[in-house]
Amino acid sequence: MARSDTPLLPQALRRLTPVRLRDDPRVRAVAVGSGLIPPRTMHTAGEAALLAQLARGCRSVVEIGVYEGSSAIVLVRALDSQATLHLVDPFGHQPGALRAGWAATERATRRVVARAQAAAGPRAPRVVWHVERSEDTGRIWSAPPVDLLFIDGDHTEQGCALDWELWHGHVASGGHVVFHDARSAPGSPAGIDGVIAVVDRVFRAGGGTPGWEIAREVDRAVAVRRVG
Repeated sequence: MARSDTPLLPQALRRLTPVRLRDDPRVRAVAVGSGLIPPRTMHTAGEAALLAQLARGCRSVVEIGVYEGSSAIVLVRALDSQATLHLVDPFGHQPGALRAGWAATERATRRVVARAQAAAGPRAPRVVWHVERSEDTGRIWSAPPVDLLFIDGDHTEQGCALDWELWHGHVASGGHVVFHDARSAPGSPAGIDGVIAVVDRVFRAGGGTPGWEIAREVDRAVAVRRVG
């Protein structure tokens, strides 16, 4: 039996669509929201496996930068009904986070995540939406400590550094922060300079940051753990 979140439009037909239509935010909102096409995948299979592994058993997970929901689906499938997944994204055109001309629509992405929850059934996690910039959420955060934080929003050096500054204090001891596009590795797309610069400065230069260590590196993702 097909999953409830399986795209309705075959890939062979999707490939025939002109690029200008495939990338048009309004067209994508209709197609992604209705389930005709899947959300655009922004991670590799290895990165998805890393996220899923770190998410299992977590009770509080935050994703910064949801876009069309492809990584949120990974997290929904990995978490259980005792967990809460916080999704943070202002949606619309975000030049520091997305390629020029790309944008996501809140309503469409909510429907993507809702389908993933429905497919997970009774074991699906609770999902809380924060439709705002991550710095606004981080400055007023009062929920329980975060077990897993996925930083995949503003990819400029300034934006990524601000996410780290505002959010890392909310991470529980033993918890993880995963930076996406934080390194370049053979066989995977290149990382992004702004994120690489932040991770190199905070975790590699001068012995790193006390209380934090690099735990895993997979393709473009770097996972760090709060210790001690």
